[in-house]
Amino acid sequence: MASQPVSPEQRKQILRVIFISLLLDLISFTFILPLFPRLLEFYRNLEAADASPNSVLNRILQGLNAYKQSFSRPINDRYDIVLLGGALGSLFSFLQAIASPFIGSLSDKYGRRTALLWSMAGNTASVALWVAATDFRTFLASRVVGGLSEGNVQLATAIAADISDEKQRGSTMALVGACFSIAFTFGPALGAALANVETVASNPFATAAGFSLVLIIVETVYLYWYLPETLPSSRSSESSNTSISKPKTPAKIQTRTNSYLLLNSTHFIFILFFSGMEFSLPFMTYDLFAYTSAQTGKLLGFMGLLASILQGGVTRRLHPLTAMQLGVVSCAASLFLLGRLATEAGLWTAAGLLAITTSTVVTGLNTLSSFEAAESERGAKLGSHRSWGQAGRALGPLLFCTLYWWAGRDVAYVIGAAGMLGVCGLVFGALKAPPATLSSRVRSGY
Repeated sequence: MASQPVSPEQRKQILRVIFISLLLDLISFTFILPLFPRLLEFYRNLEAADASPNSVLNRILQGLNAYKQSFSRPINDRYDIVLLGGALGSLFSFLQAIASPFIGSLSDKYGRRTALLWSMAGNTASVALWVAATDFRTFLASRVVGGLSEGNVQLATAIAADISDEKQRGSTMALVGACFSIAFTFGPALGAALANVETVASNPFATAAGFSLVLIIVETVYLYWYLPETLPSSRSSESSNTSISKPKTPAKIQTRTNSYLLLNSTHFIFILFFSGMEFSLPFMTYDLFAYTSAQTGKLLGFMGLLASILQGGVTRRLHPLTAMQLGVVSCAASLFLLGRLATEAGLWTAAGLLAITTSTVVTGLNTLSSFEAAESERGAKLGSHRSWGQAGRALGPLLFCTLYWWAGRDVAYVIGAAGMLGVCGLVFGALKAPPATLSSRVRSGY
């Protein structure tokens, strides 16, 4: 049965809950990003002192060193930890690629609220393991649990689609994207500051991990009390006292404009090239300009801040397909520029173009995907869509890093730009605007 849109008051309240909870979640998630080098170095030194060559970390490092030695040019030892962090990032994304479709399907069957609260239980366990991680095995377990349980982003996207009609859909998805940009602007800096406060000698990062755990617990309690069920089906509204009451109306026939294979393939290919470039950026800034971690952090902070401004002021006013077109062209131009980079001014110009990409492409793809899914399958379809993107994020850094060190920066970025031109071909030549988005302009307000 199709459902009527929620009332403006309910929609406003749910959007507020989505925004606050997702912001708490992503800030907590980004705490660890600037800590990876120091954190992994701590575990490496800890296990080196134990002199156990068969430990999990030492076996991983042996494999990475063998991989590093296969390149045609030497890689500075400074990047041993960077490569290890990239391997862990790929593991997390790979686990997300496996888990996302299941989380989405569970939300279709049992409700968004129920699935989200179970996901929060997994997130809480993951961060609690980080707090207690006095050895690498425990830390690795925390990343595995987190990768298998993190479902907040895809469920927030599904909820945003549940409570938005065709005219509101694009601006609501932009709100979800803005949470990313804001969190990635401030979360890493806060995590780095908290890492300087040592409260537990056996785990120097326990303060940052503990604060992250507090944020996750606050988010969970907040969601439990204030998030109603948004699943547009009678069984969800009848099974919870917090459900949104909607009169039953005849089912709406779902007409698809873009196949899910096309949308998912576009997502995979885009993230494959984009994430590879993103991971290689610290390598390149160090090689060309001898950037420190702090200087690279400022560059990434600039990108996040600009992306958040664009999300709030520009992306939400654009048609989702137009936003995607702007983003992929900006990304291709940035990759070509990075391949021929000679000055810092060029670097910051390229970073500005990448901020445009960050603020547009994934938001546009999520919006288009939500239009193609019927209400009864929305969670599963959006989960599958996210899975393809996470698969690209798992492979991209490994492949791009290999190309960077085998063939050199110029060749790597030119190939990346050529790949992005292929994505441009899909976005401009294959993807089409759903009729619902053309009947009236996408509403600019949230």
